[in-house]
Amino acid sequence: MPVLILVAIAWKSFPLIYLQERVPAEAELTLKVTGNSWRWDFEYPDLGVQVTANLLDEATADREGRPYLLATDAPLLVPVDTVVRVLVTSNDVIHSFAVPAFGIKEDAIMGRVNDTWFEADRTGVFYGQCSELCGVNHAYMPVEIHVVSRAEFETWVAAQGGSFPAPEAAAPALPAASETPAPGEGAAPAATPATP
Repeated sequence: MPVLILVAIAWKSFPLIYLQERVPAEAELTLKVTGNSWRWDFEYPDLGVQVTANLLDEATADREGRPYLLATDAPLLVPVDTVVRVLVTSNDVIHSFAVPAFGIKEDAIMGRVNDTWFEADRTGVFYGQCSELCGVNHAYMPVEIHVVSRAEFETWVAAQGGSFPAPEAAAPALPAASETPAPGEGAAPAATPATP
C-alpha cells in the first residue's frame, strides 16, 4: 500500500517538476537578477534597462501605506500574460531569489547563472525576498514586482531610458508557384553584355 501511495504522488508531481524547471522556448522577456549584499540588481538585457532595488525605509513605507520589509524603493515591472525568463546570479555570497506567488525560488550563486521562469496571469503587486541566510542584513532584501498591462510596461521602459528592439526585416518573398515560368515557356533571355 505505501508503494502505491508513492506511485500515485509521483504520477502527478514528476510532470509538474519537469514543466517547472523547463524554460519555455517562447519566452518573450528576459530578466537578469543579481544578488548583492544586500540589495537586488535587475536588468532587462534586450531592452537596455537596469534597476537597483533597495529596502524602502520604514518612514516612507508608513507614509505611502506600503508594507515595510517587503516594499522597495524601485519596484520591478513586468507585463501581464508574458512568459518571463529569469537569469539569477550573485556578485558575492549565496542569495536566493524567491517570489512565492509565482512559484519561483532560485539560488543566486557567484560565478554561476541559474534560470527559472514565470508568467503572471493577472495584474497586481507581488512580493518576495531573499530566502537564503546571506548575511547580517539578510532580512532586508525584498523583491517587489508590479504586473502591469503591456502599454504601462512600454511606458515604464521608455521612462527608464530603454527601448524595444526593432522587428527583424522580413526575408524577401519568393515568387509564387503560379508566377514562376514553366521550363521552355517564354522566359526572358538573360541580357548579354555589350561588346566594344
